[in-house]
Amino acid sequence: MSSNSSSPKDGWFTETGVLNSDNVNLSIKVNGLLDKRKSDFQDILLFKNDIFGRCLVLDDAIQCTELDESAYQETISFLPLNSHPDPRRVLIIGGGDGGVAREVSKHPKVQEIIQCEIDEEVVKVSKQYLPFMASGFDSPKLKLLFADGYQYVIDHKAEFDVIITDSSDPKGPAVTLYQKEYYRALYEALRPGGIICCQAESYWFDLPFIKELFTKVKPIFPSVAYASTAVASYPSGQIGFLICSKSADVNFGEPLHVFTAEDCDQLQLKYYSAAMHRSAFTLPLFVHKELNKT
Repeated sequence: MSSNSSSPKDGWFTETGVLNSDNVNLSIKVNGLLDKRKSDFQDILLFKNDIFGRCLVLDDAIQCTELDESAYQETISFLPLNSHPDPRRVLIIGGGDGGVAREVSKHPKVQEIIQCEIDEEVVKVSKQYLPFMASGFDSPKLKLLFADGYQYVIDHKAEFDVIITDSSDPKGPAVTLYQKEYYRALYEALRPGGIICCQAESYWFDLPFIKELFTKVKPIFPSVAYASTAVASYPSGQIGFLICSKSADVNFGEPLHVFTAEDCDQLQLKYYSAAMHRSAFTLPLFVHKELNKT
């Protein structure tokens, strides 16, 4: 359990789970408390807000809200899937709300999805309170395992075309998913030409941390990039993704699979498009300069 209580105070939830919580907090009005429980791994809180809708909080950090979850789920899913020529077999680490599984299962090239979520309670509350995301668990393409994703990666070498790590911040149970050893294990779990995509924090608050991630993965993967998306409920309004390939000279900024407007409608996409894919890799000048120093 985290040192801070997840209980809303005076009708407001204040996020204290960000990496820079000593300097930055985000407060959201609680218009209705849905659930509060403690699993074997973390504190879990669900509440309603008149703007954000239903909100999921793990260890005092907002994970997703009904308003803007599509910006995160669609981007972390389709950036790697549409950068790979033939993403047939996909592994999801984390993602207990079901959002990534929902999006990955939409991709016409994907045939099989394995998901490893360590905390069964997150899946339970998501099915109960976030059915618009947990619908991903109903996909016939998906096999859901309640297991340590890190260990699963170690035990399954050269099996996946794409691996998506949908983790919380590098605190508590997720801290091992940001270590060099984990990225090495991901590399070995990929097939030739395989791609990983991992949650990689905000460049506004965590640029030194992102630079450190680059120093960890560049000796392992020949192609490395950072992509960005806008998520209103996260403290900086921005979150990024580390995306890496076993192939050299991959142009992540140009999707290999381009969804037409009709495709986007058919796949029920709200945020992702080919234009958003390309723009995700256009970074502010100061970020571009700092990451190119690594």
